[in-house]
Amino acid sequence: VQLQASGGGLVQAGGSLRLACAASGTIFKIDEMRWIRQIPGDQRELVAVVNAGGSTDYADSVDGRFTISRDNAKNTVYLQMNNLKPEDTGVYYCKMRVMTLKLSWGDFWGQGTLVTVSS
Repeated sequence: VQLQASGGGLVQAGGSLRLACAASGTIFKIDEMRWIRQIPGDQRELVAVVNAGGSTDYADSVDGRFTISRDNAKNTVYLQMNNLKPEDTGVYYCKMRVMTLKLSWGDFWGQGTLVTVSS
């Protein structure tokens, strides 16, 4: 199973970006899909999560500005980021809990995509 993240870039404060992460390979089904970010000089932070039923949860720091969604037909998770702030700068990783065709669960990570917000 491979996860490919895309959509990062440089944006001014107040701007928007949309991240995408597509999973491919021997996938039977996907449970939770998560976006996690690594802020420079800080720990990794769970940004948002969407479960198989579509329920979502967000970090307090992004609630109301970011929206996570999923397209099960495409095995893809999205993160719409609006009203970006300089403190949102970091590397954004997707993570999925996947049941493979061998009917075993595993956690898989994307390669990370850099988001830079200038003030």
